[in-house]
Amino acid sequence: MANLKSLAKDTAIYGLSSIVGRFLNYLMVPLYTYTLKSCADYGIYNDIYAQTALLMVLLTFGMETTFFRFMNKEEGDKMRVYSTALMMVGGVCLTFAALVLLFINPIASVLDYPNHKWYVGMMFVTVAQDAFQAIPFAYLRYKHRPIKFASLKLLFIFMSVTLNVVAYWLMPQINPEWQIHIGYAFAINLLCTTIISFCLISELVGFKWQFDGQKCKQMLSYSWPLLVLGIAGILNQVAGQILLPRILDSEEGRHQLGIYGACIKIAMIMALITQAFRFAYEPIVFGSAKDKNSKELYAKSMKFFVIFTLLAFLCVMGYIDIFKYLVGDKFREGLGIVPIVMMAEIFMGVYFNLSFWYKLIDKTIYGAWFSLAGCAVLFGVNVIFIPQIGYWACAWGGLAGYGTAMVLSYIVGQKQNPIPYPIKDIALYMVLAVALFCMMQASKGWPMIASLGFNTLLIVLFVAFIIRRDMPLSSLPVIGKKFKN
Repeated sequence: MANLKSLAKDTAIYGLSSIVGRFLNYLMVPLYTYTLKSCADYGIYNDIYAQTALLMVLLTFGMETTFFRFMNKEEGDKMRVYSTALMMVGGVCLTFAALVLLFINPIASVLDYPNHKWYVGMMFVTVAQDAFQAIPFAYLRYKHRPIKFASLKLLFIFMSVTLNVVAYWLMPQINPEWQIHIGYAFAINLLCTTIISFCLISELVGFKWQFDGQKCKQMLSYSWPLLVLGIAGILNQVAGQILLPRILDSEEGRHQLGIYGACIKIAMIMALITQAFRFAYEPIVFGSAKDKNSKELYAKSMKFFVIFTLLAFLCVMGYIDIFKYLVGDKFREGLGIVPIVMMAEIFMGVYFNLSFWYKLIDKTIYGAWFSLAGCAVLFGVNVIFIPQIGYWACAWGGLAGYGTAMVLSYIVGQKQNPIPYPIKDIALYMVLAVALFCMMQASKGWPMIASLGFNTLLIVLFVAFIIRRDMPLSSLPVIGKKFKN
């Protein structure tokens, strides 16, 4: 129970930074989609960001999770593990940034951006810094310092949002001749990331930097399957965005990618919930691996993760008539993909929770195979159906890919390291959420106020069911005291 309380507290702090940060970041979606001249311009932005997401996985090569595993496993000098991880990731990132700057022209040409080489250069140098920062941020999580972690994340978002508002809204008001283009977004990201790098200096001093060759070999042996898993996992997220402008005609592909990229931002509330849960969950899981009640913790955590992601799903879909204003008029034709992408994110979150069985028994190769299987399904759906249905194939491909990896991980996991997940309870909540969603769809033709009122009633019913079945008010902090009295 103490671990569950710690998980809830840390998730709340990490979640606050993620939710506030993502909310402020949502301001970028209308800012770009209302000010950029075309969907294709926003498509360029999404295409390059999709590529940097893949690079982030390559440059960190599973070292975040490996760091937690070895810090909790190590009996001796734990800072030796930390400094070795820093030097491994730092060396890779520094080499990558130098090569990008040295060969920027051919790299930009290969990526089909010969006229925008510095868009590519700025984002690739930015992602190199982000990858290195992952280890100091992981150290903050290991030390249970969510306040500093959240503060730095929010500082980045605050600076980024402020500068973007200046570049895309304020300057055009002051100077009508100000030229708006997507390049400002890449330059701002580079500047803000560099400032955060300086803010992490205190996590890089005060200990002896030492590289342990033997520890390096052990960590790489643990992490390489995680790298394969991470590559397959991120491809499940971004492969559609990378393939879309390359399977279709380049201009049409970027146009569709702009629409797809804008609409999936609405669905990304699911990603931030999963991310917040992961930041809090990972240190606790590895730290409690030897507890006799650890499997009960994993099972309960899975159940509540599913409950609250389904609640988020219903909230977004219930108020989609409001959320749609996050994107400009020309992007709204793609709103139909939102529920599909959100369900794909739920599957991804469940898969992440299931993944701990093989991480804790040091058989990360299983995760690589599961993710590769999911990735193969996703690629198949995209390659076959993008020419016919465009960005809809990206949405369905993600759902099919994550669903495949999730099912495989559960089936094999129950044989290798069984955990008593409350499948019946989870299935009950899934069926109820889908039923309520279908009822929301039936209200689409109603006047907006009536539709929102009806959807609110359905969401309240779902919350009431949660309270009655699994979370009585008397069990909640602060509020619970009143009900106990």
